[in-house]
Amino acid sequence: MESSLSITNCSRGIRNAWHFYYALILVIKRVCGGFGIALLTP
Repeated sequence: MESSLSITNCSRGIRNAWHFYYALILVIKRVCGGFGIALLTP
């Protein structure tokens, strides 16, 4: 039970971190324009 709960909390933390990271990339792209997009696109 406890391990299942910790896995859920971990995945929730990863999801929140990913949303924050994605929003941060969108802001950087907007600020930097085409140059930022060229740098951040793999």
